[in-house]
Amino acid sequence: MPTLQPSDWRQPRGFSHGVTVDGPGRWIVLAGQTGSDEQGAYTSDDMGQQVGAALHRIIRLLAEAGAGPEHIVRLTWYLTSRSDYEASGASIGAAWRETLGRNFPPSTLLYISGLVDPRAKVEIEVTAFVPSA
Repeated sequence: MPTLQPSDWRQPRGFSHGVTVDGPGRWIVLAGQTGSDEQGAYTSDDMGQQVGAALHRIIRLLAEAGAGPEHIVRLTWYLTSRSDYEASGASIGAAWRETLGRNFPPSTLLYISGLVDPRAKVEIEVTAFVPSA
């Protein structure tokens, strides 16, 4: 999908300012995915590992809908710790490359005081669009 990038703006790193969606297709909206496994268990309290688990859950759900990371048009991240996020940059980057590859959809990151499950350090919401063939 074409990204929105005014020529006089600095190129963002790890996201895009916006995308355009044109034509018929199918919208996919995912609930926030956390860093738990398929049964809801948390195997790590490490932010980077939880982000990786959340991204894997997202890819699995998109596949269920016949979509992939290239169809993501928006990510909203809820993070419980700025310092944990900053310290986990390398592992988050590795998890991103493994799951989303070179796709950098518009993203919003929010630091919040907590999530419903106190073991969760991250929750990621996704909106995707699959154009009609």
